[in-house]
Amino acid sequence: MDAIKNVAIVGLGAIGAIYAVKLAQHDPGCLRVIVDETRRERYRRDGVCLNEQRYDFTYVTPDEAGEKADLILVATKSEGLTDAIAAMQPFVHDRTLILSLMNGISSPAAIAAAYGWDKVLHAFFVGHGSTRVGNAITFDGVGRIVFGDADVDGQSSRVERVAQFFTQAGIAYEVPPDILFALWSKFVLNVGVNQASAVLRATYGEFQRNPRALEIAVDLMQEAVALAHIVGIRNADGLLPWSLDFIRNMPSGFKSSMLQDIEAGRRTEIDLFAGVICALGAQHQVDTPYNQLFYRLIRALENA
Repeated sequence: MDAIKNVAIVGLGAIGAIYAVKLAQHDPGCLRVIVDETRRERYRRDGVCLNEQRYDFTYVTPDEAGEKADLILVATKSEGLTDAIAAMQPFVHDRTLILSLMNGISSPAAIAAAYGWDKVLHAFFVGHGSTRVGNAITFDGVGRIVFGDADVDGQSSRVERVAQFFTQAGIAYEVPPDILFALWSKFVLNVGVNQASAVLRATYGEFQRNPRALEIAVDLMQEAVALAHIVGIRNADGLLPWSLDFIRNMPSGFKSSMLQDIEAGRRTEIDLFAGVICALGAQHQVDTPYNQLFYRLIRALENA
């Protein structure tokens, strides 16, 4: 089994920065961050600040890729995925594995369309939320990468390669028995909490204290659960209980990433949540009125 020796990251938002720091602390020489020239100039000037400490990484453009990457972590926002897929091309070789840590359920298929499913594993980040203001990120360290191979029951050799590397690098991870159920669990949660919090301007504590706020999130999530049944997610009835348990156990002051985007005047990832639900609903002739409404509401908030 070929060991993973070098890693590339595309995207230095909160999640990308968290894992860039972890990898640089493990071995600065193993990590490169793929950027365009404009971002490289900005990062070299401003750095990336995690918990009030500045970090600088090795930034490379696609034109100067050099050595191929054994592992690529994709952590862009939704609007950056197309550019990220193109940018990573010079870094990909026959044994490269690609994990997308992006929100939603659609990015693995988009990456696999370019590079093949033999290079792509399903993955996501789960844990306490991070807060980003400009290039400054605050994170309490509670989180892990959940990943797996949808085509294999148990641990495939591809999963073992990544798990071995994460263990060596001190990166917390989980390989669930059913990665698609796990992926949809996080997706259902985001469809409810991210969208409801953005409109209500609510922290997790508001959903814990206010039954009517939680009811709104549940209405959104139930539409996602109905579609999970239709697309064949096993044990789909467990998706909503998992999400409710997650909400109950989150620190009450934490804010969803979509609420942070609205408050900061950034574009949200509504296309990854309500956008995907509405598209799947149209495809399978399932009504999705709550997600259709929240798509319109959040677009209105963005425009405001």
